[in-house]
Amino acid sequence: MSRVFTAAEIASIVQGELVGEPDVELTGFAAADAAKVGDLSFAEKPSYVAIAERSAASAIVVGKDCATSTKTLIRVANPRLAVSKLLPLFFPDEAESAGVHPSAVVAASAVIHATAHIGANSVVGERVVIGARCVLLGGNHVRRDCELGEDVVLHPNVVLYPKTKLGNRVQIHAGTVIGSDGYGYVFDQGRHHKMPQVGRVIIGDDVEIGANTAVDRGALGPTTIGAGTKIDNLVHVAHNVSFGRHCLIMGQSGFAGSTSLGDYCVVASQSGVAGHLSLGPQATVGAKSGVMRDVPAKGTVLGIPAQPDKQTKRQWIALQQLPELLKEVRELREQVAELTVKTIASGGPPNNSEEF
Repeated sequence: MSRVFTAAEIASIVQGELVGEPDVELTGFAAADAAKVGDLSFAEKPSYVAIAERSAASAIVVGKDCATSTKTLIRVANPRLAVSKLLPLFFPDEAESAGVHPSAVVAASAVIHATAHIGANSVVGERVVIGARCVLLGGNHVRRDCELGEDVVLHPNVVLYPKTKLGNRVQIHAGTVIGSDGYGYVFDQGRHHKMPQVGRVIIGDDVEIGANTAVDRGALGPTTIGAGTKIDNLVHVAHNVSFGRHCLIMGQSGFAGSTSLGDYCVVASQSGVAGHLSLGPQATVGAKSGVMRDVPAKGTVLGIPAQPDKQTKRQWIALQQLPELLKEVRELREQVAELTVKTIASGGPPNNSEEF
């Protein structure tokens, strides 16, 4: 059964200002267009408040600049941040019981904390260490010598190759592979010879990695993902790549080997970064960009090949003007041709018409 909160309790949790009835009971959270009596809703912008007011919601989380309303309000500095704190209260994760499922295969040398949950059909290899309250939801393969910190969640069918190390509160979504072979070959006598990849992957605290992503292990040293970094679905991270702390990596992006990202970098969807490049702290890469050169700290690049965003936008504007420019050039050529014919007909100077 859902827990019941009062508006006053919600205001206290998000450190907001309560305007209206403190004892209003709240049993759910919903968008304004779907809210019913007893629901808490939110209006991120003042223009959305009118929509929320017309809804059946019993209370609304709003920004500090929101005027008084006919409903109970909870004013906060950042409504979206407040919502991120409130949603887990109304939609808590399903708790998994501690223990090892009978169908799981666990090596005798593995060390699993008593509070961890090892789901159905999981395989835990030799000398694996799994920390407190970790959850393997099923079909996971954690190979030898891996280390999982506390409160790690592996969604179904996540695979960890040998020696992978995960920090605390790491969450990896379904189908992702961590520590697969890096892409390394040596060409000789008409053949590509595999270069063994003997490194590992090290992932810091509070990292979240989306579904069907691949993070390759290093060739010799590690591939590293800094604390707090968030990686979307369908991302490829090649061998020896290093991500700093709190980076945001959007879906379908790819990073070639030995690329380095500083702290707080943002790489938008469907972008590619060539190997052995450096993106400075707080660098930003726009969507569908191909990065072929280093990006300085706080720099923003865009396009293929990626260039400073203002330069790229000027080029895009120029391309939009190109059809009109071509039309003007054709008209000028026609005018020049007409003047040339008139000049020759009037017995003007015997200039070569091809020079016009």
